[in-house]
Amino acid sequence: MRVMSRKFCVAPMMNWTDRHCRSFMRLISDTAILYTEMITSGALLYGDADYHLQMDEDESPVALQLGGSDPKELAKCSNLVDKYDYSEINLNCGCPSDRVQNGMFGAVMMKNAKLTAECVSSLLNSSQLPITVKHRIGVDDFDSYEFLCDFIGTVSDVGCKTFIIHARKAWLQGLSPKQNREIPKLNYNRVYQLKNDFPDLEIVINGGISSIEDSINHLKVLDGVMVGREAYTNPYLLAEVDQRIYGQDKPIIKREEIAEKFCEYIDNEMRKGTKLHSMTRHMLGLFRGVKGAKQFRRYLSENAYSENASIDVLYKALSKTEGAA
Repeated sequence: MRVMSRKFCVAPMMNWTDRHCRSFMRLISDTAILYTEMITSGALLYGDADYHLQMDEDESPVALQLGGSDPKELAKCSNLVDKYDYSEINLNCGCPSDRVQNGMFGAVMMKNAKLTAECVSSLLNSSQLPITVKHRIGVDDFDSYEFLCDFIGTVSDVGCKTFIIHARKAWLQGLSPKQNREIPKLNYNRVYQLKNDFPDLEIVINGGISSIEDSINHLKVLDGVMVGREAYTNPYLLAEVDQRIYGQDKPIIKREEIAEKFCEYIDNEMRKGTKLHSMTRHMLGLFRGVKGAKQFRRYLSENAYSENASIDVLYKALSKTEGAA
């Protein structure tokens, strides 16, 4: 397990940040903290735990995000997670989808700080890994600064020291998960105020961050940033993280080199029976802004899903791009 610094994180994203996505992103940045998709406690306890938890050691450092609200079940999950090479367990208290509401976890957990604290305490007592919480700045009509401070204060009292905060409130009724990422207004100042009022806690900000410049500005006040959709749709954003965020002295990797290394990964995975499209879908944005990018995306999207698609499909797609730095 590698030592973590949460100065720059890639958010957990359902249907996106699977192990293939993380392996791809790790080729671009050595140091960014990567997060799994949210995995529910039920999926681990009553489903195929190894399927959900399997990871390549080269992905590290990776944090696993859990969704659940039963302290005993979460403790059992942590025992399973400890058998793998994860660097952190993150409790999801921010997702607004119907799926998590029906399971009484995600953003609805913010309405019950005591239960959230019990869940975190159970995880801390059962796991050797750091336990963190990801949440919103409010939920429904519970959106005052006092409410937010009470939530963080209650959960930090049991030992949680890291809070990853999406700087929007969540509306659990009337807005879709997509709308919840866009319609509620961002309030970065509220997160900044939290750092001022809870100086001993590690505060990581999430929501609407779309560049390294944005990240650097937030880091003047906060301990870390978490980037979501922009890192997925424009993954080459990660190419400067090691240098500009973590101060490493090394050359910036080129797009072609990333593609070449991922081809090796894909070839190895396909020998195990993994389908081409399950991996190439994560690299569609690699050449964004480069001549030939549209042709690359189109060819890959139209041909990688064929039942008998081979890695030659990717090679042909790559031939449509002109080399970019």
